[in-house]
Amino acid sequence: MSPTRDTRRPGVRTRAIALRALLGAAALGASAAGLLWLGYGGALSLSLALALPATENWLPGTEVTREEVPIPFAGRMLAADLYRPAHRPARPRGVILLVHGLSPAGRRQPDLTRLGRLLARHGQLVLVPQFDTLAAFTLDGTEIAAIGAALDHAASLASPVAIAGFSFGAGPALLAAPERPGIRLAGSFGGYADLRSVIAFITTSEGAEQYNRWKLLQLLAGFVGHERDHGRLGAIARAKLADPSEDTGRLESALGEDGQAVLALVHNRRADAVSPLLARVSPSIHAALDRLSPLPVMSHLRGRALIAHGRADISIPYTESLRLARAAGAHAVILNTFHHTGSLSLLDLVGPGALDAWRLVGLADALLRAREP
Repeated sequence: MSPTRDTRRPGVRTRAIALRALLGAAALGASAAGLLWLGYGGALSLSLALALPATENWLPGTEVTREEVPIPFAGRMLAADLYRPAHRPARPRGVILLVHGLSPAGRRQPDLTRLGRLLARHGQLVLVPQFDTLAAFTLDGTEIAAIGAALDHAASLASPVAIAGFSFGAGPALLAAPERPGIRLAGSFGGYADLRSVIAFITTSEGAEQYNRWKLLQLLAGFVGHERDHGRLGAIARAKLADPSEDTGRLESALGEDGQAVLALVHNRRADAVSPLLARVSPSIHAALDRLSPLPVMSHLRGRALIAHGRADISIPYTESLRLARAAGAHAVILNTFHHTGSLSLLDLVGPGALDAWRLVGLADALLRAREP
């Protein structure tokens, strides 16, 4: 029997072949998407909600409650928020401690509260303490012990335990992590390796924002041992943060040697002057910079190091995360379209941010896998 001849015109045959190919590709695409969702469904929904906050309410996930909990520390109580699934499973799927950065909003910073909700929607407990020094744009070293107390409290709630610090809060978080051998994951997002490098970046890099310069002054003021200079530098920083045009000449002229050295460092804009100006600051400042820089402890982390940074960060250079990752023997995820804080636009997500979106899925997957026993 001779084969049936296709009597359709060439153009019709071509369209039919193209349609079958398209349907076949669609079926393969649907199958691939299904497999992708099976393997990364939680991470996909988490990363999508992080990149596009408007999607949070219609993505899958359980209802979440937030309650205020006190954490005992040094004879007082740290305020903290605990995010948890509303149905309260008998055995929570791990707990993660989030450490906020230099932000007056502290634990209620909008991006952080959204992350807390999203992680809890996937079955995790999320503990977010308030660190008053960080909320006041300062670091005094007590944050490390306070984070340790918060980690102990987290361990009493569920297991395993993970920790993630953001911006200037990442340093103390990383410093506290090696002291707790049960930490499954230690995350640094937009964090620093050495505060001296951050000082150089904020004061001398092109496009540096004045606001960050005065935040730096507030931070350094807390390291000054001379009480009067400590107070005057803090007053100058607060005045400039409130109004950069504020005349602080009288306060500046009243500074002693320690205060003048710090102010000169903050006012400097020349890269070649950073080292000589750092050499002029007091030994107490150098001791604080050493104590609060996490680079030396990275090789002592017990669990996985998860490190990410935005390439265009104007507060802390992304190269700091590269240094942290090298010291930990880990890989740093550098995002090209994310900045120090903030989300992607839909245009970014399907355009230049497509690769970043996939990297974000990997970060989200790592955060969710930290809850697994």
